[in-house]
Amino acid sequence: MSHDSTAAPEAAARKLSGRRRKEIVAVLLFSGGPIFESSIPLSVFGIDRQDAGVPRYRLLVCAGEEGPLRTTGGLELTAPQGLEAISRAGTVVVPAWRSITSPPPEEALDALRRAHEEGARIVGLCTGAFVLAAAGLLDGRPATTHWMYAPTLAKRYPSVHVDPRELFVDDGDVLTSAGTAAGIDLCLHIVRTDHGNEAAGALARRLVVPPRRSGGQERYLDRSLPEEIGADPLAEVVAWALEHLHEQFDVETLAARAYMSRRTFDRRFRSLTGSAPLQWLITQRVLQAQRLLETSDYSVDEVAGRCGFRSPVALRGHFRRQLGSSPAAYRAAYRARRPQGDRQPDPDTAGASRPLPPSDPPAALPPENAVPFQTRRTATPMPAGAAGVPGQRSAP
Repeated sequence: MSHDSTAAPEAAARKLSGRRRKEIVAVLLFSGGPIFESSIPLSVFGIDRQDAGVPRYRLLVCAGEEGPLRTTGGLELTAPQGLEAISRAGTVVVPAWRSITSPPPEEALDALRRAHEEGARIVGLCTGAFVLAAAGLLDGRPATTHWMYAPTLAKRYPSVHVDPRELFVDDGDVLTSAGTAAGIDLCLHIVRTDHGNEAAGALARRLVVPPRRSGGQERYLDRSLPEEIGADPLAEVVAWALEHLHEQFDVETLAARAYMSRRTFDRRFRSLTGSAPLQWLITQRVLQAQRLLETSDYSVDEVAGRCGFRSPVALRGHFRRQLGSSPAAYRAAYRARRPQGDRQPDPDTAGASRPLPPSDPPAALPPENAVPFQTRRTATPMPAGAAGVPGQRSAP
């Protein structure tokens, strides 16, 4: 589980350059970006709600490339500012990026790097994390994005500590969030960081959303694929894979069940999910391992077997690469945060793992949650009297 934070420590960020203003928020838009995600920071930071007790921000909407900017539904947008306006902002938000496979414009990346060097807070919502990663701003840092794209982000930028479970991650001067609704969560968190709980609560009431959401992305990870795949022939193969993760099988097995060559299967799977099938399969096994570590007393060796890993060494390697922690350390940290009475003694009864056929050896499934990032990054304590609310992570 993850912890909430009311504010990121000031010491985590560089001193803001004299020409930048803390109250100025620049939103960087690109052609091809989804309009919903793009509109979230515009709605949060661009409307005067001082009558409701929400301090006012000054919004700068900036084009990250030459316009007009085409967005969802064929709409065309004209941003009133260009990249030069970012030089005045204390916060720069990238609400989305059009493609997880294409590189962002170098001019925009340079502007983000300069802003960060001059002390600006840099925010990536959903696929905006790919822009921050391309700029090198997530190197060595914890980050999140939509769970569907997390494996791709982790593979393309191996120095980024990607956690697919969090709704958002606050690492001081660089922040990232999961999908659409999590972008609202992170924007509210920024308001809470800047102006306190009352201001964030007043804004949440205006937006008719909860000021803090419990839980993380793990509740959605069971699907592990976009809903659109339901009508695709691959849906049956994916469902079979999720039901048999305790068995040892590989991508060739899945391709054969889909009656495709390995190359065709890889291409089709990637086009539907944005992830390579092998990376997806490993991620699912690691996610199931997390569930078993949280909800059972199985040894790490037994967990590896019940998740389809060929050996405990394979589990430990993939677990550490994806989550930045060993299985044993993850279990210890999880139990330290969660009362013993909250743990379910048998993962089978909790839906965390599926019963194993009597003839099959124990196997392992993918994890559905993520691990604490690294021991040097610890969650900021909750305010007195506040309940532990999972779904947001903040590191001092």
